[in-house]
Formats: sequence, structure tokens, C-alpha cells
Amino acid sequence: MDAREIVKNVSLMGAIDWNRRLFDSLIPLPDGTSYNAYFIQGSEKTALIDAVDPDLQSILLGQLKDIKKIDYIISNHTEQDHSGCIPLLLEKYPECQLICSEKAKTLLIDHLCIAPERITTVADGETLSLGDKTLKFVMTPWVHWPETMSTYLVEDKILFSCDFFGSHIATTKMFADKDPFVIEAAKRYYAEIMMPFKTFIKKNIEKLKEYEIKMIAPSHGPIFNHPAVIFDAYCEWVSDRYDNLVVIPYISMHGSTEIMVEYLTSALVKKGIEVQKFELTTTDIGKLAMSLINALSIVVGTPTVHVGAHPNVFSAVHLANILKPKLKYAAIIGSYGWGTKAVEQIAGLIPNLKAEVVGSVLCKGVPKEADFAALDQLCEDIAAKHREHFKS
Repeated sequence: MDAREIVKNVSLMGAIDWNRRLFDSLIPLPDGTSYNAYFIQGSEKTALIDAVDPDLQSILLGQLKDIKKIDYIISNHTEQDHSGCIPLLLEKYPECQLICSEKAKTLLIDHLCIAPERITTVADGETLSLGDKTLKFVMTPWVHWPETMSTYLVEDKILFSCDFFGSHIATTKMFADKDPFVIEAAKRYYAEIMMPFKTFIKKNIEKLKEYEIKMIAPSHGPIFNHPAVIFDAYCEWVSDRYDNLVVIPYISMHGSTEIMVEYLTSALVKKGIEVQKFELTTTDIGKLAMSLINALSIVVGTPTVHVGAHPNVFSAVHLANILKPKLKYAAIIGSYGWGTKAVEQIAGLIPNLKAEVVGSVLCKGVPKEADFAALDQLCEDIAAKHREHFKS
């Protein structure tokens, strides 16, 4: 696709990756993604903000074929899907200088072997004049690497935010408008990538409130031409607000754990609590991550495999621990054949969650009357925690 003008002398470049279905060999991409780059033609100088994944660098090079000179390449974030083809661009434009944060310089040298003399670092609030257009650099660390920054185009009031406010969508739409599908994709992106850094994101959001922003131009997904929509969504996601929700990720091998999950789900719903279940052999982990953003509680359901939790459950709980959702309460249910240490294993996997373990119910073989009674008690204990939280 050719470059497209956003405002006068500011163009969207980059590549749409329609076919990619997995990111970092971990994150599902059901709707593909894009790698956005932005070209700014000032009256005196030119700048390219971010680049594309090396696999699609030929598309960006095609868009730049008539650009004889680039004075500056701005690297907001050094992860290779945005920086991987920068060495080729520096070779194509030998007089070009690479601009980045101080922390990014080392990463660009280590990851891409860029010569240090080609790199100029900038500080928070520093500006760069292109003539009639001015770039202001805003340090926004830990969204989601330590070196990340955003670039603010002063005259046009555009924030180039790289991964911050991004969404994995392959689309020819240049602007998000107020499309709920884009916000849903941005929520998935936040849950999978940004949620572990919500404390830093809160601080960065407060910092950006000082700027008048007419557009947010991320490096994944459409441009937010109604920036309040995504800004308000982020404020909600990083807030201290909870939903009256229990999330149940589980696996059942021979039916016993499934019976327990169904029973507990029904009991919780009768108490007025919303439940979202995720069967882990078929679940999109992005959907699971999204459900955890504002959930108050998690209940992990697992059968026993060689005395421990099922490996898929083990993996999902480990992932939840990495994502650090703001869960307050946790419980564990499941089944075993002759012995189990599933509770101890799962409890040991969630130190980052800082969640209170309300209880556990493990049955030997199929659940029996005493097991259902124990599930009723667990349901009441969870419901009491929920009532206490929402009453306060």
C-alpha cells in the first residue's frame, strides 16, 4: 500500500501484516497486525518515526523510493518489529541520524549492531526542529520496555506513541473513529502486553494529560482520531475498579473437574456473581487475559497429572502471574486419582498476583456429596469476599 497523508506533510507508511497469527511465538493475532511508520516533511528537515518488521521491509522501502533524503529516524521503541530494518535504512540514507532515548541507545547497539556514532540520544522534553514542524520527545518508560518514549508533533498535536495505545489489527482503515472493534483489540493488546506495567502506565497517562492531543498515532493498528476514546479506556483498565466477576480457567481430563467447574459456576451465578469460563485446551489466551483486567477473583480448575497440576493449567497460571492482573482473591478446585500436590504447586506459581487464596476443593475420583458440599462452602466464601468488597 502507498503512503497516505494524515495531515499536511505527515504521512502514514508501514506495512499491514494480514497473515500473521502469532506474536513473540506466544500471543495470538486473530486479526493480524500492522507496523506503522510515519514520515514528516518539514520545511527544512525530514524525519521517519519508527519502521517495520524486517520481514516486510520491502514495503516500506517501496514507499520511500522517491524520498531522496531522510535527516532523522526516530526510534520510539527498539523491539525489532519497529526497529529491525533501521540498519538497512541507515545504509540507504548515510547522512541520516538515529534519534532515541538514552536507554534505547545500548539496546539498538546490542540488538542491531548499529554504530554508536549514528545515534543521538534525547532527554525528556527535548525538542527537534524540522523547520515549520517541531518534534518533542516524551519519555514514557515501561510501555512495555524500559527505554520507550513517545514523540509529540507540536504544530499538529499528534502523539506518535509506538506500542502505547496500540492494537493488533490488519485493516486498511487509517482512522479508528469510534469503532468498538478497535477498542476491543486495544483491550486485548493492553491485557497481553501492557497489564504487567499498569503502575508505570498510570504515571505515563498523567504525564500525557499535560499535552493537547488531537490524534494518537500508534505503531500497531489504526490512528485514534478521537483520542479521548482510547485514553479513557486506558484510564479504566489501569484503575482500581473491579467487576463482580470470577474467572475460571480449567482443564478436565476424565470429566470430574468439568463437573466441579459446572457446579461451582451455577452456584456463583445464583449468588449474583458473573462467571467467565475458559477451557484451556481450546481457549484463546488473549480472551483469558482480557477477562482478568478487572476481575475480582480467579478459580483455577485442574486434574492431576503425576501428582501435580495439568501442564496446560501450569502454563496458564504462570502466564497470569506474569501478567499481574489486579485480582484480589483466588481458589483452586480439581480432582486426582491417588494423590496430588496441585494446590501447593499452583499457590507457588502466583506470587505476583498478591491474591488471597480463599480455599481449595480437590476430590478423589468423581465428585461426591461431600465434595459438592465443599464447593457450596467455597462458593459462599467467595461470595462473602465479593459482598464485602462491593459494600466498602
